[in-house]
Amino acid sequence: MRSLPEADFGMPDIRSPLRYLWWNARAQAPALLGGIGFATAWWLLQALVPAVLGKGIDAVTAKDTDALLTWSAIMLVIGVLQAFTGIMRHRMAVYNWLAAAYRTVQVTTRQAARLGATLPKRVSTGEVVSVGNSDISHIGNSMEILPRGTGSVVAIIAVTVILISTSLPLGLLVMFGVPLMAVAIGPLLKPLHRRQKTQRDLMGELSTRSADIVAGLRVLRGIGGEQVFAARYREESQRVRAAGVNVSKVESLLEGAQILLPGVLIAVVTGIGASFAIGGEITAGQLVAFYGYAVFLIGPMRTLTEVADKLTKGHVAARRVVRILSIEPEVSGGTGTSEGGVLRDSYSGVTVQPGVMTAIAAALPEDAIAIADRLGRYAEGDVTFGGVDLATLPMAEIRTRILVADNGARLFTGRLRDELDVRGDSSGELEVRGDSSDELDVRGDSSGERVAQALYAACAEDIIEALPDGLDALVAEAGREFSGGQQQRLRLVRALLADPEVLILVEPTSAVDAHSEARIGERLAKARVGKTTLVCTTSPLVLDRTDHVIYVENGRVLAEGTHHDLLATSPEYTATVTRGED
Repeated sequence: MRSLPEADFGMPDIRSPLRYLWWNARAQAPALLGGIGFATAWWLLQALVPAVLGKGIDAVTAKDTDALLTWSAIMLVIGVLQAFTGIMRHRMAVYNWLAAAYRTVQVTTRQAARLGATLPKRVSTGEVVSVGNSDISHIGNSMEILPRGTGSVVAIIAVTVILISTSLPLGLLVMFGVPLMAVAIGPLLKPLHRRQKTQRDLMGELSTRSADIVAGLRVLRGIGGEQVFAARYREESQRVRAAGVNVSKVESLLEGAQILLPGVLIAVVTGIGASFAIGGEITAGQLVAFYGYAVFLIGPMRTLTEVADKLTKGHVAARRVVRILSIEPEVSGGTGTSEGGVLRDSYSGVTVQPGVMTAIAAALPEDAIAIADRLGRYAEGDVTFGGVDLATLPMAEIRTRILVADNGARLFTGRLRDELDVRGDSSGELEVRGDSSDELDVRGDSSGERVAQALYAACAEDIIEALPDGLDALVAEAGREFSGGQQQRLRLVRALLADPEVLILVEPTSAVDAHSEARIGERLAKARVGKTTLVCTTSPLVLDRTDHVIYVENGRVLAEGTHHDLLATSPEYTATVTRGED
């Protein structure tokens, strides 16, 4: 089978689950049409079997050898064609399932990359995880069932026509009986839809809870909170189980209806047909054919019930996908250009001079983070870069030229050398900021000397020396084999290797000891000499190594100067950086 098509037709502007399912169907229309063709042929060939079998029985009854051989040959041809169309129908069904499921993965992943820092603010982790865990399966099923459902409708119509041409009463019975059974299961669909939505929501919340527990497991063990959170997880898990039981109750009724209702129709058709055969109105072969048709109809009718069930589940799953696709980024870029220079935040008054190592010391850490977000265009703000409004520059250019590195940045699974040597390209963005899902370009083009210099500046040489394979060591998920301080230093190495035009570091030494902090402050200043650097910190060991310090209180610049000047002239600054100690 050829590879699945890329979803390169752009991000869909979709606001409803039904439109999303229709968009998926339209995107893979050739495959769906092919599946419908094979499924219809497969069903029709099966529908011909009872008729051919009846003709063969009539030939035996009439002792007509030639007719028996003819109908036997026709049955053989039908069997071969049915096997071929069945194989192709299944092949197309698998293709349609995979195409719809992984197209959903493509568009949601691209939307996540487009939203960046907006996504975790608007949607929980569990809800995003649920898209990949279960929703893509239901959306794939909704596309896979369409060809079989269409073929089953054609088969039912064909059987009805055959029955009417043979016996009008039996044909009319089937023609009216099938729609009545479809209507009979209708009342089950609405409560099924509602209960499935409740279950999906609870599963999303449980996934979020489990992700939070796993991420904070070390802290929970440190404060003895494992049992408390385990109890909360157990309680939420039981709610999910109860919701699943509620869904199963309706699904069991639906499954029972799939057996009971066709069975009733079979009994009625067979009974009436038997009475017609006894009365001489139909032959023995026609009676066998009628019974065969009644049994055959179980398949198409169950398929119709399956269509209703899978489309309902697909609708519920598409609702979550549409919710993610309908979110718009909090910030956007333009098409302007800037030669760079002074970076200024008008609201706070923070001005970062080019080629200077500047520090922001804030009475409240949140104020410094807010300023860093505005300067890096992660939040709206009146910011200029070289006299040009930052909002007018393309987002890809901003991410390449201005790098905000905080302590929420991720270490992904892979070779450590590749994890450190990450660059932003012209079409993507650099992933160093923890709450962004921007595209990565692992180039691995930094020389051994540059890597060594970055490791030295971040005091991370001992981390590499302790690893048996050094830089070729494999990083576990989220870098869990490293301590908090080691992860912080490795993130600093990655930021230095990126070598952006403007580097903004948020508390880069908060998790290291005082000796390492002093060395990092000194080496960082040397590594970034002549380059624009902004460090958000209240550590006097780092502040003492910067060229210029800006003290912020209540979100505004209160004082600025060198570290020693501010210690001598600003009591508020002194109280902040010395924690009230002499």
